[in-house]
Amino acid sequence: MTQYQWARNLVALSLLGGLVVIATAWGFQLIGGYVPCKLCLEQRIPYYAGLPLTALALILLSQQRNRLAMLTLLAAAAIFAYGAGLGVYQAGAEWQFWDGPNDCGGGSAAPASASNMLQVLQSTRVVSCTEASWRMLGLSFAGWNAVASAGLAAFSLLAVFLLKQGRNKATVSV
Repeated sequence: MTQYQWARNLVALSLLGGLVVIATAWGFQLIGGYVPCKLCLEQRIPYYAGLPLTALALILLSQQRNRLAMLTLLAAAAIFAYGAGLGVYQAGAEWQFWDGPNDCGGGSAAPASASNMLQVLQSTRVVSCTEASWRMLGLSFAGWNAVASAGLAAFSLLAVFLLKQGRNKATVSV
């Protein structure tokens, strides 16, 4: 397998992995009933920006536009690295390593009318950014997001490295 093929496979794996991560987050919310906090919702934004870039890079690679694909992958890597930083920030706040945001909470939307305002306020569950609602193997949602985002950033950077190496070998052999 050539370096180009390895790079293309890494990009495809990144796209698939990122889609699984964001679908899992939505699944925990919609099916599992976990209410995300403000910071949890903010951690989804890198997926909404990075995954289309990853898909674009895959398309560019299929068209042999490797330079543009590399630039796109670098942008995606930066976005996923930012997402990893958000995950580390929230996970650290959950473990009380540092303070979390003061304005972080979540819940349902504003009541539709004043008549049911008291009922809505009584049933609204405020979600704190500094309390983990779930953990697996010691990591919360935010911790797992940090791992996943860092992995996606690393895959993107590795694909860029492989494409660059393949390009350099092609230049030397000409």
